[in-house]
Amino acid sequence: MSDEEHHFESKADAGASKTYPQQAGTIRKNGYIVIKNRPCKVVEVSTSKTGKHGHAKCHFVAIDIFNGKKLEDIVPSSHNCDVPHVTRTDYQLIDISEDGFVSLLTENGNTKDDLKLPTDDSLLTQIKDGFGEGKDLVVTVMSSMGEEQICALKDIGPK
Repeated sequence: MSDEEHHFESKADAGASKTYPQQAGTIRKNGYIVIKNRPCKVVEVSTSKTGKHGHAKCHFVAIDIFNGKKLEDIVPSSHNCDVPHVTRTDYQLIDISEDGFVSLLTENGNTKDDLKLPTDDSLLTQIKDGFGEGKDLVVTVMSSMGEEQICALKDIGPK
């Protein structure tokens, strides 16, 4: 047909897999949704009736899973919303550095040193106190859309 060479430049990064589409009408309370490019946990969903112009609308009230901010969005129930891939991973706490970074032991025996202590005061106090007492602590790290944060703590006994 033609002798021209076609070069396609990909503008998308690996972030294309950070979310997946889901119909707005199927997202429920305690599910996840992306609002203003932030991964959020849905705390309230209300659906309005179909109006003069067609679509029923879903009103989402959600809390950002990393900073705790409340966000709201209204989407036609037949449209797709982005839903973040949210994973939780447990790591054993090895050390806490002076600058607030933690050293964690991964399943394959490597260390993960790029996480800061959580900003939540009660969790922060529990981690520092437990570590200071020499307890064996396992932290749960929630990761989504390229962000990670410690979200829970388990005490698995003295060292």
